[in-house]
Amino acid sequence: MNKDVQAYHKALAADDRAICEALYAEISAGLPDAENKVWHRHPVWFLEGNPIVGYHKLKDCVRLLFWSGQSFEEPGLEPEGSFKAAEARYTSADEVDAKALKRWLKKSKKIQWDYKNIVKRKGRLERLM
Repeated sequence: MNKDVQAYHKALAADDRAICEALYAEISAGLPDAENKVWHRHPVWFLEGNPIVGYHKLKDCVRLLFWSGQSFEEPGLEPEGSFKAAEARYTSADEVDAKALKRWLKKSKKIQWDYKNIVKRKGRLERLM
C-alpha cells in the first residue's frame, strides 16, 4: 500500500478503515496490474491511465465507485451520476461481498469507457472494451 493510501486509511474512524481495508485488499488482488494512487483525495485504481475503481468516505458510509459500472449490468451496483459510473455503499466491513466484488473487478478489466480522454472529447464517452 502506498503512503498516500495509508495516510487516507489512517485518518478514518476504525469502522470506516475496516471497510476501506477490505475493499483495498480485494481491489488490489483483482487488479494487480493497475496503478493505485490517491486522486481527488481518495484511492483510485487506473488501467493505462483510465480510472477503473475507487472508494471514499461519505458522511454516513463508504462508497465504492466503478467508473464504467453501469455497463456491468450487475445487481448490487447502482447508477451514479450522468455518465457510466455505478456505486455500492457500505456501513460495515461485513457488508462487503467479496464474491460480488471479484466479479465486478473482473468485468472492470473487460468493460471500460474512456474517461481518460473525456475532456478532449468535450464530455463524450467512448467505449474502450
